[in-house]
Amino acid sequence: MSEDRKLPNRRQFLSAAGLMGAGAVLASCAPAVAAPTKTNYDAKIGNFALNLEYLEAAFYTAAVGRLGELKAIGGSAEIRLPAGFDGNTSIAFASDAVRQYANEIAQDELNHVKALRGLLGSAAVDRPVIDIGQAFADAANATAYNAKVIAAPAVLSPAFNPYLNDLFFLHGAFIFEDVGVTAYKGAARLIVDDKAGGILDSAAGILAVEAYHAGEIRTLLYAQKDIKTPYGLTVEELINAISALRAALGGGKDQGITVGGKANIVVADPATTIAFGRTPREVLNIVYGAKDAAKGLFFPNGLTGDFTGLV
Repeated sequence: MSEDRKLPNRRQFLSAAGLMGAGAVLASCAPAVAAPTKTNYDAKIGNFALNLEYLEAAFYTAAVGRLGELKAIGGSAEIRLPAGFDGNTSIAFASDAVRQYANEIAQDELNHVKALRGLLGSAAVDRPVIDIGQAFADAANATAYNAKVIAAPAVLSPAFNPYLNDLFFLHGAFIFEDVGVTAYKGAARLIVDDKAGGILDSAAGILAVEAYHAGEIRTLLYAQKDIKTPYGLTVEELINAISALRAALGGGKDQGITVGGKANIVVADPATTIAFGRTPREVLNIVYGAKDAAKGLFFPNGLTGDFTGLV
């Protein structure tokens, strides 16, 4: 091999270096292509979740006689209860296991309220007016209408009260738990703050806990699926009717405790087994009891906070 083939001569080297330098200069002058920006709704998402946690905490703490612990947090807005029940004395659980489950979940939901308030700091919204009395009776009537069990203006008798016994308590819990899972799943893609301990990190952790709760409640209900309720429906039929109403209001994305006659504890897209996610608007349709409503059912005056752009 000749010397010329081994190494570039000085002129060739300088020429190549010049071209490289020119390329670097041109690259540095090229306009930067900015990554698409994402609107930061983190505080709104956190407060949306906080409203839902206030509701769940109210339901569970009242069941175990600990409503006063929630009332000490987040303001003095009214919490409406069934007649003759004040939430300061535990319901008379027939099963000690169900009583313990209820206490555990009540503590979890109180902790979620405190965690979100701590995360949001001065931006945290106060507790809204919450109805966990007549709202349940109205939700049960709507379920019966949707399932064509009754026709308006008829109402279920006796009026549904989740604090009446263990089984009705589990029915009340079923109304909330799957909604919480889909709400957190749906909001995850909107969150900007993904650092450890931030909104996304906390929301993912709360979603996991809500999914544990939902699985627990669904399993307990499935075990009693053949019991007849006072409304002429089995537990399986009534729970699946609640699921059907949630689906009608919340963009589908729901399943009962049985599908095709088989147990269905895990709620997910059947093709991928990935949990469903709901938009904030779909979640509001369920907790307000009507599509595109601004308030109603469990939140008689609506959520507390400004959710412009999110809803």
